[in-house]
Amino acid sequence: MEFLRNLWKDAVAFLGDPLFSIGRTDITLLRLAGLLLIGAVLWYFAGLVRRAIMRLASTNTDPGVYLLSRISGYAFWILGAIIGLNYMGFELSSFAFLGGAVGVGVGFGLQNIFNNFVSGIIILFEKTLKVGDVVELQSGVTGKVTEINLRYTRITTGDLMDILVPNSEFISGRVSNWTYGEPTRRIHIPFSVAYGTDKELVRETALAAALSVPGTLNEGERKTEVWLVNLGDSALEFELVVWIGMASLSQPSATRNHYLWALETELNKQGIEIPFPQRDLHIKNTKLTVSVER
Repeated sequence: MEFLRNLWKDAVAFLGDPLFSIGRTDITLLRLAGLLLIGAVLWYFAGLVRRAIMRLASTNTDPGVYLLSRISGYAFWILGAIIGLNYMGFELSSFAFLGGAVGVGVGFGLQNIFNNFVSGIIILFEKTLKVGDVVELQSGVTGKVTEINLRYTRITTGDLMDILVPNSEFISGRVSNWTYGEPTRRIHIPFSVAYGTDKELVRETALAAALSVPGTLNEGERKTEVWLVNLGDSALEFELVVWIGMASLSQPSATRNHYLWALETELNKQGIEIPFPQRDLHIKNTKLTVSVER
């Protein structure tokens, strides 16, 4: 027993020997081990809290639940940093100058980050944007919202390209949310035919082309229509007006291509000419009289 007591005293003395010092604080193996233990415990409890919140999110789609899960993680790590520094023996009052430095950083270098952070909170609570929405930004970016973070929102385009858009762009710029209130939208597909073509035949052909494309809605008030919109210089200009659902909205370029493809196929079957810009040049013959004076 005496041997074990001596061994314990030697081990404690060894663990308590300072490895190095930071200011007036000695860093020992015992303190480092305690710091690791504090970090492990906080990491475990932070995981428990986040999993509990996510289980709540499975039955509650309020964006505030997602925001709470993110903030809870940050709160645990901030708490861990304070406890760890206090355990290591650092005087927290000596870090008071960091508050001023952080304030200056937010005012200058971190201004955009802070702006995006606040914009992310506004987006999550206002519910003007949610995962799954199809949006078009003022900058020209179009795609589906696949992730909303506190600093940025991930937009996935039809080419499966992920674009990270700062949240401030959704607050300060114009955003067209195609699926904000309704999961369906009406699109206009312009096309032209030659003068002299039977308009009713054009209408029937365009309707057949639209209904041949999967995803076209044609029921109730959402009927497919064909509009004559202009008498152009070289052609009768029409628009195929169709209603589409979420599956087609998520890929706007591909959807437009499908309708144009179907239109050209059906017009060609009916022998309807798709004109190209042309000009008729008429030359008028005139007599030129030349008088010669002597």
